[in-house]
Amino acid sequence: MANTNTLARLHPRSVWAHFATLCEIPRSSLHEAALRERLIEWAQARHIATRVDEAGNLILQKPASPGCESMPGVIMQGHLDMVCQANAGTRHDFERDPIDPQVRDGWVVAEGTTLGADNGIGVALALAALEEPGLAHPPLEVLLTVNEESGMDGARGLAAGTLQGNTLINLDTEEWGHFYLGCAGGVDVELRHDCEMHALPQDFVILRFDVSGLRGGHSGIDIHLGRGNAIKLLAEALRDLSAHTDLCLIELNGGTARNAIPREAFAVCALPVAAALNIDEWVVHRHEAWRQRFAEADANVAFSCRADEMPVGNAIHHAERDRLLTFLDIAANGVSRMSDDFPGVVDTSDNLGVARLAHGAFHATFKVRSLHDGRADALADKLIAHAAGYALRAWKDGMYPGWTPNPSSKLLGLCQQVYIAQFGQPASLQVIHAGLECGLLAASHPYLDMISFGPDIQGAHAPGECVEIESVGRCWQLLKAVLQALASRSGGCSE
Repeated sequence: MANTNTLARLHPRSVWAHFATLCEIPRSSLHEAALRERLIEWAQARHIATRVDEAGNLILQKPASPGCESMPGVIMQGHLDMVCQANAGTRHDFERDPIDPQVRDGWVVAEGTTLGADNGIGVALALAALEEPGLAHPPLEVLLTVNEESGMDGARGLAAGTLQGNTLINLDTEEWGHFYLGCAGGVDVELRHDCEMHALPQDFVILRFDVSGLRGGHSGIDIHLGRGNAIKLLAEALRDLSAHTDLCLIELNGGTARNAIPREAFAVCALPVAAALNIDEWVVHRHEAWRQRFAEADANVAFSCRADEMPVGNAIHHAERDRLLTFLDIAANGVSRMSDDFPGVVDTSDNLGVARLAHGAFHATFKVRSLHDGRADALADKLIAHAAGYALRAWKDGMYPGWTPNPSSKLLGLCQQVYIAQFGQPASLQVIHAGLECGLLAASHPYLDMISFGPDIQGAHAPGECVEIESVGRCWQLLKAVLQALASRSGGCSE
């Protein structure tokens, strides 16, 4: 079981009780069914209407407070799944084991794994609002989508006209004190290549090279922080080594998700005995160079080499080796453009999130993001053209639109009034260089007036992810006040 006793002591109790449920039930992308069934049971016990659409999304509906029945409906929205990442050496099965939340210095954190505060806290806030006693509110809908993290399939599959409300509060942003009005769109670039193989020479030694200790993070929110990409570093190192000795590349593996900056990568190689005897000096030199390069952004970067017990087999031809390592080393990765309209916000970027080479089959995935859909498409096309220059087959997949800001939003005006009344100052206005589902929801429901806010979450998509307890309380205070303001903007509800 999850560490529910720890969460039970936190306030607001209803929000943390729901988050404890989400920690107890594994909910990786495409495996949300058990959680969805638990939430259906919870809702039906409270006479809250439930519906599962063809895409697998869960929709909960609660009638308006007395006197508010004719008012426009309000939708609260989040996603059920979470990014599943664990540090090397951490024994955790994300399809069976609960998350173990701990409280440390005012934050709830998961040691060695992701926490799932993205977007578990948003889901918990919406569920708590459905059962909050005495809360005046318009007709309420809660839309809980599936497979947001690995393809946005739930939002993508939402049929037009499914939602009845005309105001939507997305609860999937991660910086308290900001109202988000827009987000980046995105597209994946997938690569495949089948390499020619050759038998290893008999007098070669099998070695494994590991890059580890990197911080990783969210491939949108953290892409501008200059953190190391384990795949890129490994390719850089092996490319350098292959220029000085007869390196045979057998296997390469790095990253686990296209939307997470890779923290770890390894390669299995074969080297001549003489080169292997002197490899430690080269490893130390390379490690020290990285430590200096990433002294501020990724000070714990590690590079190691050890003998591997892998049975002698085949390696890819040297021409294939050079092709793959050069492509991975020099392919665009990181920020390509900053926003002209929003100072300090990334406009366009890409992340090399996954690379695999096994038995001669190569696969890699890039996540491309932009505040302008055309720029995301253009960067993806450049990556595809770059891959073609190395005879690698590449294509685009999983495109989703961005969410265009609407500074004249009536919902924004109301939320700002509520925020000032509750906290004594206006919230900042921002767009996020990450993929919220609002762009896809606007495509199927173009009349929606939308806004997004949430508590402080750090390290999303990486082990050690944490959420600040106090900001969850403030977010709960704001959500209740906004719902009550929406209930009273057209004359109010009867007591």
